[in-house]
Formats: sequence, structure tokens, C-alpha cells
Amino acid sequence: MPAQPTDHALKFAANLSWLYTDLPFLDRFEAAARDGFAGVECLFPHEHPTAEVQARLQGTGLQLVLFNAAPGQWAQGERGLASLAGREADFQRSVHEALALSLALNCTRVHLMAGLLPAQASPHEVDQAWSRYEHNLHWAAEQAAQHDRVLTIEPINPRDMPGYLLTQQAQAHALVQRIGSPHLKVQMDLYHCQVVEGDVTTRLRHWLPTGQVGHLQIAAVPDRGEPDAGELSYPHLFQTLRELAWEGWIGCEYKPRRPALAHAPGQATRDGLAWLNAIAHTAPHPELA
Repeated sequence: MPAQPTDHALKFAANLSWLYTDLPFLDRFEAAARDGFAGVECLFPHEHPTAEVQARLQGTGLQLVLFNAAPGQWAQGERGLASLAGREADFQRSVHEALALSLALNCTRVHLMAGLLPAQASPHEVDQAWSRYEHNLHWAAEQAAQHDRVLTIEPINPRDMPGYLLTQQAQAHALVQRIGSPHLKVQMDLYHCQVVEGDVTTRLRHWLPTGQVGHLQIAAVPDRGEPDAGELSYPHLFQTLRELAWEGWIGCEYKPRRPALAHAPGQATRDGLAWLNAIAHTAPHPELA
């Protein structure tokens, strides 16, 4: 089979929960647009007035491409509700609210976090958690279908999030295959994938052609900084994505290495964006040239 064209354009979205964090959240939209991003993603837009988020999106012309449904009591350590015992009503409410918000913000993708296993969970408790997770995702995909939205599930590495239920690509894809809904896809974060499994190129070549990947995210390994250093070769991975004709968004979910400057909020993120031109070979951003 001949190789795909290698000039396929890649689309990068700024994660506003990780970038520009020295600015108030609502001011980060303008900063991302100024620096050339056309799309943004974030964790929890429900923590801010919907009308204000709408105004920032409309004022900048940015597209919100992904956000997380409410994950439960985050400050108390919860990391999602989808697999938790006795929290079915809370999970269903979070899905309904997230889908309503996705319509208000014109965002087609919502990430549902799986939740943490109990400490020292027994094999039986783990099996029960997986059963609840699959049952709840099946229900959620049916709700998403009614609104023409896509829900995503993301394997997260246990070093950064100990006890998280879903950690491996094959687990996520098997679940999506069993549920069999086009409204449920895998969110493939290449940082988490490298930490847990490695062999990222082979996994991209295996999973992207299935159509089951709904979103990609990137960061350097091991420091989760800009994708211009570390053990992952992003020039190679970006070339692979072009060859695979990846048309979805790539979320920039990384922590800028440069320290924040009190006299120039947002500059630390901006100064770290040279990779976007030098490595991804995207069209130059006028502000960065």
C-alpha cells in the first residue's frame, strides 16, 4: 500500500488548564488566539460562567474541541465517577450537564473520567469496577447519540494518577469495541501511552486506522513539558500522524518549562511555542515570527 501524502496539516489545540496558567482562566482564550491557536481544550469549563466562556470563544473565534465532564469531588481526590460504586446518579447527572454544556459551547467532544479503584482493591472489586464502568459508558454513549456528541475515555498512567482504573490503550479500545457506539472513542494521550507502554509509533499505526481514536494529546516524557525534548521524538510522531492522515485535534496538554514572569503574564507559555513551528512545521504564527 503506498504511503499517504506527508504534507497533511495537523491541528493543535491549546489546553487552557495547563498553558497560560499565570493568567486568569478567561483571559487565556485571548492569549491562545494571539499565539496562533485555532482550537482550545480545558478540564472543567463548568467552573466558570457559561456566558463568559461563550463570549471568549466568540470574541476570539476559537473552537472549543474538548473538555471534561465534572469528575466528582476533585478537591477531595475523586478522579471521575464512571466506575464508582453507589455514584450512578451522580455520574448520570454529570453526563447530562456536560452534554448540555457541550451544546452551549459548540464542543463536540467530552471526556469522561473513569475514577479510582479502592485502596488495595481485591480482584473481585476490580472486576465489579470494570463492570460498572462498561455499563455506565454504554448508557452515556446512548445519551451522547441523542445530541450528536462524542464521549472519550483516556488511559492515564498510574505514576501521575495512582489507582486510576483505565491505564492501557488495549483496555480502552476493547471497551469501545464491546460497546460499539460511534459516540464513544479513545482519547490517546501520547505522554501517558509512553509512560505506561512505550512503542508509541506502532500503537498509533495500529489504533488510528480503526477509527476508534477520537482525540490526541501530547507532552514530553518524562517531564511533561513542551514536546521538544525528552525520550519521545515528536518530529517522527508528527510525521507518522501526517502519513496516517490524522484529521482530528492534537491537544497541547503540557506544563511549560519556563518560569512565569510577573511583568509579562502568558509570556512563559508563548516563549515555549517555538516547537510549533520548528518541529510540527505548521505555518508560522505572525506573533512568533
